[in-house]
Amino acid sequence: MERNFFKNKLDNYWRNLDKRIFFSFILLFFLGLFFSFSSTSSLAGERLDKDYYFFFSKHLLFVFFSLILMFLISFIDLNFLEKTIVPIFIILFIALILVPLVGVEVKGSKRWLNLYFFRFQPIEFVKPFFVLVTAKILSLENFKTKNSSYIFSFLILLSIIILLVNQPDLGQSILIIGCWISIVFISGISIIYIISFFGISAASLAGLLILLPEKFGYITKRLTSFLDPSKGDNFQSQKALDAIKQGGLKGQGMGEGVLKDSVPEAHTDYIIAVIAEEFGSIVSIMLIMIFLYISFRIIKITVSEIDKNLKISLCGLSSLLIFQTFIHIGVNASLLPTTGMTLPFLSYGGSSLIGSSIIAGVILNFTRKDSTRYFKND
Repeated sequence: MERNFFKNKLDNYWRNLDKRIFFSFILLFFLGLFFSFSSTSSLAGERLDKDYYFFFSKHLLFVFFSLILMFLISFIDLNFLEKTIVPIFIILFIALILVPLVGVEVKGSKRWLNLYFFRFQPIEFVKPFFVLVTAKILSLENFKTKNSSYIFSFLILLSIIILLVNQPDLGQSILIIGCWISIVFISGISIIYIISFFGISAASLAGLLILLPEKFGYITKRLTSFLDPSKGDNFQSQKALDAIKQGGLKGQGMGEGVLKDSVPEAHTDYIIAVIAEEFGSIVSIMLIMIFLYISFRIIKITVSEIDKNLKISLCGLSSLLIFQTFIHIGVNASLLPTTGMTLPFLSYGGSSLIGSSIIAGVILNFTRKDSTRYFKND
């Protein structure tokens, strides 16, 4: 009896799942696994004197866990998922607060919490739940005025930004701000409020740079180096750009790239440049097209979605995915200052992969025809 119930549940899940989005996510995960093998084998074997499959084995384990998590999130009941969003966000926000107190410092930045069996970066998990909580707030009807919901969501955003700037993590701060702006814009906020927010943000950033130059001077250095490479250290950005140029259309061949051996953390922060160097710009463009196709499918679904919470949530998660992708590509192509942003699904790193699986799982859940019961008839 139980076996038949589970089988019917699974059949119903598969029948109503958006298979195009599902297989796009699966493809990205497996491409990330392939590129991880290509970009980390020499790093592990020659530079760190470890087994050639050291990083690949860890990446494989994280991909396996991420796929299971994506399936579970996409499989559970929509009502149950919506009830867990706020409690999970609160737990993750507390974890983010703990980072400056008990976090692990790596290369001058304190962004990780070290558990006995796993070191993770809380912000990677906070991002998708911040989008969902913000969407939930903006879709509530029990606020006295609509502006109250914007103010409340802004206060949550401000709390996260303060914690991120203190780590410091400028890249994630910019990403979170961009996602919040896209969410409130979709919800119908007046353009005057958005302009005011930009003004407040710019004034706050200028104040930090002037009042606390020792702590936040790195921002000035990065901006100066970006605007005038001769006045700063742009070694990594220049190497990444050179790698993209050398790769051309067809690439140098698998394992033939030199960027992964000359730039630290190339398999995380500069993975798209490694891919372009070894496999060519054609493959890089195909990867970008996969991300754009996923976003297109999500937007197409939200057009017929009449539930405000689901509509805003899907648009926010799509924005998160696309913004992070293009920030990563922009840094690799020297179009943006260095941020240390990973590429979703493709960069090496457990926190990044699990964060991507959460985004993918929620998107698949919200786009299921049986869970999004508020669709208009096509």
